[in-house]
Order: sequence, then C-alpha cells, then structure tokens
Amino acid sequence: MAYQTMASEQVATMNEAKVTKVIASCPHCFHTIQNEYPQFGGNYEVIHHSQLISHLLSAGKLKVDQPSDKKFTYHDSCYIGRWNGVYDAPRQILENATRGKGSVQELGRNKEHGFCCGAGGARMWMEEHKSKRVNVNRVKEVVDSGAQAVGVACPFCHTMLSDGLKHFGKDEEIAVVDIAVAIA
Repeated sequence: MAYQTMASEQVATMNEAKVTKVIASCPHCFHTIQNEYPQFGGNYEVIHHSQLISHLLSAGKLKVDQPSDKKFTYHDSCYIGRWNGVYDAPRQILENATRGKGSVQELGRNKEHGFCCGAGGARMWMEEHKSKRVNVNRVKEVVDSGAQAVGVACPFCHTMLSDGLKHFGKDEEIAVVDIAVAIA
C-alpha cells in the first residue's frame, strides 16, 4: 500500500508540473517510471542517461577530448539490461571514452545473461557471508578479466562493485567508473 500511495502522489505531482520526459541516471527509477507509473496515470517518455549520452556522442554534440588508455569492462545493470533491454548505449559510451573498438572487453556473463551485483535485490542492506556475497562473486569476474576499470550505469552497482573490489584488495588497482564520468 505504501508504494501505491507514494507512486500516485509522485505521478500527480509530475502531471501537475506537466512533465513529459524523464531522464534517469538510476536504472531502478528508469524501470519504475517507464513500466510502473503508467498504471497510476504517469505516461512519460523515459530515457536512461546512457541512452542520452550515447545519442549526444553519435550526433557529435558531445565529444571526448582525451580518451582513456585503461582497459575497461562493463557491468550490465539488471534494470537497464535484462529488465529493459538497454545494452548498446553504455558500451558505445565506453568505446568513445576509450580508444574505440576492442578497448572494452565483455565479462563472461553479460547482456541478457548478465550477473546482478545484488543491490537491485536489496542486498546492499543485508548482511551476507563473505564467501557467498553476490557482489564478491561478480567482482571476481572483473578481477579475472584483467580490466583496469569497470564501467557502470547505476549508483547501486557502483557501490556494490566498489565494496567487492575492497574485499579482494583491488580497489586501488581497478577503478569503478560511472559511464557519465568516463567521458569527462
């Protein structure tokens, strides 16, 4: 009941403000506003920031002055990836942020077969056994990939992967980089 009340109030506020388009940097908000708010009368064009940045790069309206020499990998967020099918935009951003094709390598579990960091399932607030932590499992793949940086498009994933890297003592060697920051 609390969700329905809050969603109804949020939609009423957005409709009163005549909102037509929403740009979300949080995949969970992206998913909720795009897929759940229509049930409450909230019908908006919803764009994840990875889609906007990718579009601006493709249109030449945004340029990367100094591409990174780091070897990147990308972690698919559940709520923009598997739940909503946004796979290409974040990868295109990282290709622009680095030296292009081949600068971004895929993890073994990626795209529609990606592996969650755990935060979407609220594991960020749960105590788990260190050997069974979801983010540690995922970060092991990042470490084993040889990447110097892992791109993310979700603030929860950023936290979970950063914590996982600390578990392995790799937080000084491997950077967790939001894709919006990667192009800066």
